[in-house]
Amino acid sequence: MAHCLLKLWLLLLAATSLQARLIRPPDVDVDLASSQLETKGFAGIETHADDNSERNYRLPNNTIPITYDVELWTWVDTGNRTFNGSVKIELNVLEATDTITLHARQIGNFSATIERKDNRPSDVLPAKVTPGTREFLHITSEGVTFPQHSRWLLSINYTGELRTDNGGFYLSQYTDDAGQVHYLATTQFESTNARHAFPCYDEPNKRAFFTITIHHTPAYTVISNMPVATVGTSAGITRFEETPKMSSYLIAFIVSDFEYTTGELNGVRQRVFSRKGKQEQQEWTLLAGLVVESSLAKYFGVKYALPKLDQAGIPDFSAGAMENWGLATYREQYMWWTKEQSTISLKTNIANIIGHEYAHMWFGNLVSLKWWTYLWLKEGFATLFSYESDDIAFPEWNVYQIYHVSDYNSALINDARAQAVPMTHYVQTPSEISGRYNTYSYAKPSCVLYMFKNAWTDAVFRLGLNKYLNEFKYNSTDEYDLFGSLEQAVDELKWQLPATVKDIFSSWSHQAGYPLLTVERDYEAGTFSIKQQRFVDNKTLTNHNTWYVPINYATASEPDYRDTSATHYLLNVKEYTVSNAKISKDDWLLLNKQSTGYYRILYDEQNYRLIARGLREQTYNIHPRNRAQLLHDAYRFVDTARISQSTLFELLAYLKHEDQYAAWSTANSIFNIYDQYLRGDEKYAEFREFVIELIEHIFLKIGVNEFSGEHYLNKYLRTVLLSLACQVGSEQCHKQAHRKLQEFLEHGIAIEPTVRTQTYCAGLRKPEDKTYDAVLEQLFKSTTASDRSMYISSLGCSQTATQLKKFVEASIDKTNSLSYAERTSLLNAAYSRSEQGLTTSLEFLEVNGPAYAELSTGTAKPLDAALKGMANYVVSQKQKTRLDALVAMVKESADVKDDLSDVVAANMQSNFNWLDVHREPVVNWLVAYRGNGSVALSASLFTMLSALCVLLLNKLN
Repeated sequence: MAHCLLKLWLLLLAATSLQARLIRPPDVDVDLASSQLETKGFAGIETHADDNSERNYRLPNNTIPITYDVELWTWVDTGNRTFNGSVKIELNVLEATDTITLHARQIGNFSATIERKDNRPSDVLPAKVTPGTREFLHITSEGVTFPQHSRWLLSINYTGELRTDNGGFYLSQYTDDAGQVHYLATTQFESTNARHAFPCYDEPNKRAFFTITIHHTPAYTVISNMPVATVGTSAGITRFEETPKMSSYLIAFIVSDFEYTTGELNGVRQRVFSRKGKQEQQEWTLLAGLVVESSLAKYFGVKYALPKLDQAGIPDFSAGAMENWGLATYREQYMWWTKEQSTISLKTNIANIIGHEYAHMWFGNLVSLKWWTYLWLKEGFATLFSYESDDIAFPEWNVYQIYHVSDYNSALINDARAQAVPMTHYVQTPSEISGRYNTYSYAKPSCVLYMFKNAWTDAVFRLGLNKYLNEFKYNSTDEYDLFGSLEQAVDELKWQLPATVKDIFSSWSHQAGYPLLTVERDYEAGTFSIKQQRFVDNKTLTNHNTWYVPINYATASEPDYRDTSATHYLLNVKEYTVSNAKISKDDWLLLNKQSTGYYRILYDEQNYRLIARGLREQTYNIHPRNRAQLLHDAYRFVDTARISQSTLFELLAYLKHEDQYAAWSTANSIFNIYDQYLRGDEKYAEFREFVIELIEHIFLKIGVNEFSGEHYLNKYLRTVLLSLACQVGSEQCHKQAHRKLQEFLEHGIAIEPTVRTQTYCAGLRKPEDKTYDAVLEQLFKSTTASDRSMYISSLGCSQTATQLKKFVEASIDKTNSLSYAERTSLLNAAYSRSEQGLTTSLEFLEVNGPAYAELSTGTAKPLDAALKGMANYVVSQKQKTRLDALVAMVKESADVKDDLSDVVAANMQSNFNWLDVHREPVVNWLVAYRGNGSVALSASLFTMLSALCVLLLNKLN
């Protein structure tokens, strides 16, 4: 069989190049990344000088806190939102003043006293509390000036209400299986919300020691950053040990009836808390937490600083996850995992999120920020080490392929926008600070750090971080402190750099964007030159930015990717020639081993042809992450008119030999874009047969069923292949997926959770009415929101008109169990999936437009939204004529928004503009490719010949 299949493979190798015009593909991001989970809000970013004006939200630096003693009373077990508070702040006066200024938000009924606590004791003096603008709280005492270097104890009593917006000290709740509501009080203080729970110096560099005491019903328990103290704790009163010197935003406490599981590794006790009845689903979170903490402590060479480390799942949690020191909090769905019910991606995501929050225990907690300008100094490290910790703890996962198609590509996409901002970027107001929680503080700095981790070697990077953490523990830093520690490591290990760490690194942190490296080869001399300029989506924008760019390269004759350190640098100049290279003119040249550098690379046409040939003939001589990035870069270069469609498609043609997740994930996103535009074209078959040719062999190898012992990333790959192969019409995919779905529906043979969604969609593309009706009935009967959503999405995958008609008509059938949100999602599930789905949706609204409009509730206009949505998928004149007529009809008979015609017309015109430019070159290339005898065997022919090989072998044996 192997010999016969080898002969079949030889028939699949040939491909010819075709010259085509430069074109621009759709203005759609190939963004494979899941959104950053640990978000703390987003707002527009503006900059303001720290000038003590009315726009200045920063505290005066004339006093600083030493210790806090916070005491709170809550009756949250009854759902009561009221809480009482008392805070005692011991503080130092740095400059003589008559006013002590703190932060406070949404608390009141203040009463206060102040008492001198240094060598000049005084009576307890009454203090006046005056709320000010910009969330300031001004404390004065009549006739008292606070002298320089004096120490005081400020005591403030106050009241507040638990918030309901998931910020500050807030109310959360869950409903158990018996329908009983359970209330809890929890916290989310980053970035500026500690001031809601107690008056404080709510800035990251105002570190102090905290003691927390909570009064509560004895039936509830409280957890916080530190272990429970033996002194001061009794029934209904929980007092915690004093914290190390820390920032206010990292304080946390949870008053609840949660239960927990516990474990210990290397002397660090860990517990996982969540609602009752979920403990059996916490095992993976506990295990991952234990090994991730151990991995990070070993890597940094710095022990975890607190005596315990807890994790807690919160029912209502907008932040996604939060790194409170000693008590990391998460959305509860990011903590529960079981082999029988959960996907492999959720398993990875849980470990990844834990890695992120646990990395903060060092970067952000042990060492904090001088100001939010340097948010990347903690979030960039946490993002990088969310992957690095998993790579250490679970090396078989190959997580840097996942990193590559998520955070790495997400950073490249977002940082190419003209409005991108630098990593180091001054902010001041709470909304500005909130706006820093984005790509430029998370994904981009993780990429820059990863680049230098490789360019300077892991040994230098690791030693530098060890020095940084040890020198600045329990203190606050800026980027120059990090640069200094890395410079010390460079010197100590005698690593040669062409400039200082400060000069090199700040060229990346102080300016937006990243370089486009244009490589031009001298094929006779065997050398090459590199030009740099900023890569932006809008090619017409000119800029003169340059960076210190670390460079390395591999060639066809020397395809060694193990050493990712920099061999050359562009030293903040526009052009550099690598004159010591001796590259054969027949060898391909590839810069940026393993795609560890944060930049894009544009090659000359001849080198692209050599790379394409190398990919086809010796795929594994190019690293998997480089293979993925070649495709991603090529798509973006077509998008910005830098290369031709033929170059991109010649690169894509190698995929028939690809078996790695990163490359197929990238290709899947590219093919999805082309599929959306070409699915209504008379030449669509050329495209779908091209994709089938590329995907069928690996699809048949991977299959639709998981099996024991397979590579971890094969489970990820299977979801991509199953989705794409069935989308473009692979008969093998349709058959296998349909059989898998029927085996579940008819015989109860479980579908693995990881491929459940893809199996339902793929299995319903061409089902019998009996199968389709069975799933439709499952939708109406299900009581699980996630299942109902999956059923809706999958039922829209059908390509049978009568089935789709029945499906979309359910949206106006008031006798079924669909909610408003579900009813108004049916059309989208159909028209976004296929040409037939769009046609059926148009036909449905032509008859039932007024009835669909009657679904409106309040300001929502479902008919208006549906028409605008369908316009995004109109790619033929016939479809346009029907939608235009439908818009004209419903404007006369239904309540739609005034801008309907304009938006629909603009959406359709955008599609036709793309087709005017791109359709002909793409179709011409596909027709020529297939017509020149380079097309591989079709799915059916491949299957037939494989079967013949089996028969021949059986005869011979």
